[in-house]
Amino acid sequence: MASLPFDPEMQAYLAEQARLNGAWDPDWPLARQRQVWEAECRRARAKRPARLMVEDLDVEGVHVRIFRPPGEDPKPGLVHAHGGGWTMGSCETHDDLAAEIADQADVVSVLFSYRRAPEHRHPAQIEDGAKVLAWVRSAGRAIGIDPARIVLSGDSAGGQVAAGLALSLARGGERPLRGLVLINPGLSATMDSESYRRNSNAPGLSRGEMLGYLTAFLGPKETGNWSDPLALPNLATNVSGLPPSFITVAGHDPLFDDGVIFHEKLKAAGIPAVLRAEPALAHSYWRARHHSKAAMAGFRAIVEAVRQLGHEGLLPG
Repeated sequence: MASLPFDPEMQAYLAEQARLNGAWDPDWPLARQRQVWEAECRRARAKRPARLMVEDLDVEGVHVRIFRPPGEDPKPGLVHAHGGGWTMGSCETHDDLAAEIADQADVVSVLFSYRRAPEHRHPAQIEDGAKVLAWVRSAGRAIGIDPARIVLSGDSAGGQVAAGLALSLARGGERPLRGLVLINPGLSATMDSESYRRNSNAPGLSRGEMLGYLTAFLGPKETGNWSDPLALPNLATNVSGLPPSFITVAGHDPLFDDGVIFHEKLKAAGIPAVLRAEPALAHSYWRARHHSKAAMAGFRAIVEAVRQLGHEGLLPG
């Protein structure tokens, strides 16, 4: 896919963030990367919609943050796995994403902080997601969620967590999810795709950074787990049992082809799936939504997918 010129409003947003936060160095010690990114995300975080009720809980050692809109219960539930290259991120870095989706889609969002690599490699992230999902299904009504209407979502590395968890559930014959929403997901270790070549030094995520994240997540190639479809869902040869899925990809993102390939895999298996491409945007474009009209349009498409899947069981037309 030939990308359009990079959206000037998102470009300006990224330039302003760089001015405010200073240069990012992927060679910093991981502890510093985590600390700096958490601080940057807090500074840039949009204000929560005032009408939401917000609660932090511990679910079998996993930190979850619940965002509940007012109105009649129960509502559909959204369980979201955050991005951050499996090594960073938390409920703090993705607070505003989960809050605004809850508010605009009228769902109860459950954002969770999974164990991070390299201290905890795959499948720790999926195991934590499974704990949270099981808890939502068993105790959901107490927090205003209809257990029969649960959408699973994730962005970037969290997209892998969500897709891997959905595959694991399908393998085990568990109750199907209402839907799956993947935002700029990382689903493969194949780094010679056209989008990786085109965007090897793209803003927001480079090829070199992605290689470092994958190595932290899976271990060294010689000894790590680089062949498990739950870790790299584009390796899956059987995707039957997955729910209707919405996938969004960005033209200026090395991971563009990851989402395209997974979409094609779902369609070939007869699973309802929608792919939305944002040709002029970059990885994690949702962060620029209040500064870029194109990013806001992409974010609203995500919200609409969650709303329709949760409330109607349908993908957006």
